Amino acid sequence: MNKLLNIAQAGHRQFVREYAFKSDLKIKWVRPEKIACFKPEKSGDLAKLPPLKADELLPEFRDCKELDKADESVKSLFKLSNNASYLTTKFYRDEMVKEVQRHAQDFGSMEAKLAKMTAVIRRYQEHMDEHPRDKMIKVRLKELIDKRKKFLKYLRRWDYPRFEWILEKLDLVYKPPPAHFHWITRKESLQKLTNTYCENLKEERLEAYHKQLQAQQIPFLEEAIKKMQFVRQEQISCDVPVTVTEEQIADSKRQLEMLKELQQAEEAASNKKQNEDGFN
Repeated sequence: MNKLLNIAQAGHRQFVREYAFKSDLKIKWVRPEKIACFKPEKSGDLAKLPPLKADELLPEFRDCKELDKADESVKSLFKLSNNASYLTTKFYRDEMVKEVQRHAQDFGSMEAKLAKMTAVIRRYQEHMDEHPRDKMIKVRLKELIDKRKKFLKYLRRWDYPRFEWILEKLDLVYKPPPAHFHWITRKESLQKLTNTYCENLKEERLEAYHKQLQAQQIPFLEEAIKKMQFVRQEQISCDVPVTVTEEQIADSKRQLEMLKELQQAEEAASNKKQNEDGFN
């Protein structure tokens, strides 16, 4: 009974929380946007196919002298832009193979095969940008990208200098599949963001404390020099062993002068920067 009376007389107790929730840190996580595997960001294609020239003729009729004398309506029938799209794909494929082939008749080496696949992949990617619901081309594009990755993996294993060279020539980035796949979850991402926030906060506070200590250096040295001089004079006047030497006082004075010069240089640099910013 006495315990209950004591508790009632104690009144309301206030509990203070000494830790923070994640909501107090104002950290917001947004799920990253999903990118399709056939997009250039995922496939590793850094460049696109060059735009087709308006007067580009079919390769078979480039050296035809009769077309030079023909009418414009007749020439338009032999332009790549007015013919089937597979002919344009073939044109890009042949042009890309010429950049990497070992000799004029090389169409079956690893480099030539990679160039052919890259040209077709980029043509399919352009098609998917215009027609994103074309499922047949989408499946072909995925299969072709996976096939090119297998070829690049093989070349990387057996001939690394040629692998680096072909990536540079075709503007590619090799992106192998991850060794251990895991889903991106909100909990794990928030833990990483919280750790990063705490590390940045710790660095900011340490830097602020370091600046505070630097600002206290000059007054501390001035006071220390006065005390050392006073102690030395008192020891001499009392005829006791002198523990503070003149060299120690001179070293402290030199250190004080260096700190003052450094402070003046920093102030001059900051004033100059402010003047430049104000002028701009």
